[in-house]
Amino acid sequence: MKNIETQIVVIAAGPSGLAAAVQAAEDGAKVVVLEKAATVGGAANMGMGPLGIGTKHQKRQMIDISVEKAFNMFMEYTHYMVDARLVKRYFEQSAETIEWLEDMGVEFEGAFRYFPKSEATWHIVKTDQEIGPRAASFMNKALYARALELGVTFFMETPVKKILMEDGKVVGVLATDKDGEELQVSCQAAIVCTGGAGANKELIKQETGFTQGVDMFNFAIPGLMGEGMKMAWEAGAGKTPVRIEMAANIEGCDELPQGVSNVFSQPNLLVNKFGKRVMNEDQMQNATYLSNVVMHQKDRVCFSIVDTSIVKNYVRNGVDNVSLVRTNPDVSDFFEGIKIAKENGSNDFIVADSIEELAEMAGIDAESLQDTVDQYNDYCDSVDEEFFKDKKYLRPVVKAPFYCAKVRGGGYGTVGGVKINENCEAIDEDFEPVPGLYCAGTDSCNIYDDSYMFLLPGNSMGYAVNTGRIAGMSAAEYVEE
Repeated sequence: MKNIETQIVVIAAGPSGLAAAVQAAEDGAKVVVLEKAATVGGAANMGMGPLGIGTKHQKRQMIDISVEKAFNMFMEYTHYMVDARLVKRYFEQSAETIEWLEDMGVEFEGAFRYFPKSEATWHIVKTDQEIGPRAASFMNKALYARALELGVTFFMETPVKKILMEDGKVVGVLATDKDGEELQVSCQAAIVCTGGAGANKELIKQETGFTQGVDMFNFAIPGLMGEGMKMAWEAGAGKTPVRIEMAANIEGCDELPQGVSNVFSQPNLLVNKFGKRVMNEDQMQNATYLSNVVMHQKDRVCFSIVDTSIVKNYVRNGVDNVSLVRTNPDVSDFFEGIKIAKENGSNDFIVADSIEELAEMAGIDAESLQDTVDQYNDYCDSVDEEFFKDKKYLRPVVKAPFYCAKVRGGGYGTVGGVKINENCEAIDEDFEPVPGLYCAGTDSCNIYDDSYMFLLPGNSMGYAVNTGRIAGMSAAEYVEE
């Protein structure tokens, strides 16, 4: 067995782990990072940027958002079921964190909304290409370079197996290096940053009741198995609910032209298996609201329905709503995308010559769906008396062929698991800190209660980077003492 010594071990090198390592090293601590993958950045390499509140970018863009406004929005949204002190510290630090990243060479395109009803808190990392997914990988590279500059030691392909405790305090971790040899790292503090358990079907079923691939279609990033949570619990940390960070999913779109998902994500007619409307479809742009609605329907599925005239209107004039994930209002590739889906044998999209045929193919109550469509078409000539949808989104469903897509519950992975305080110290069931044990990022993220706060976009990465910094500060102070 190989043995090395340090002051702080950071377990995993995603955005929270990288931020923790950099911050602790800047505060004078000797830091070792153990990462089981071959590269740094984790799932955040697919992301676009963190939340910031009260930043210079927002002020330059004349965006009216303050810590007070965001804090009150957040606490009311979560019904005060979360740690107000942690939320306040995270938000208050977020603007300075943007500048901290810029000092390392990270550039930002500015502050953006995710969708029209959200606030412009998402700070998209600038790349050498257009705004889009994977932008945050540039941020992760900058954090990694800064960590190396500060003397942080990285062991890649080195999964941690256990946090070692003596007299109730962290004294080291046990890992396996890329050659299969055991590695023991003696330390005074360990920071768990392993990114949750989005790929662990058994743990998701056990903790949430969802069955991945049946009634839950969350991102399942390979390697996110929940080891960090389990090690922290074993070391004495208390447990918080493990949830899925909900964001509705239109199944089968990943390999199709973007026009398909973009059309079916618009505020079209949305029904359940009984053929009944279930919400004001204008709210579909918030994927968390939509996912919450879907998960309360029979078989946890809904159906987005359009007719040919609606699609042709979108093709001619562009869609009603765009987001930073689906930025292009041009959906002229919709019909080609549906053709590809049918050629591939997809069951997620339905094309029918009548509402009755569509209902039969989708497994929807046909008589009820016809009544719903007739009533909805009447609303299009007057007002939506059922759910009060804005008239500009009311378009009759009358012209065949008719198109339908299944909408399922989804999400980015698990959140929560390890109980922490505002200093990102892991605390036991009596709320007492476990000496030397810290947790940041997804493993500790219990600030949303039952619904992800999409109205303040950038929260996932913002929470990861800022709690990483807080954990790094706290651990550095602890080992110095």
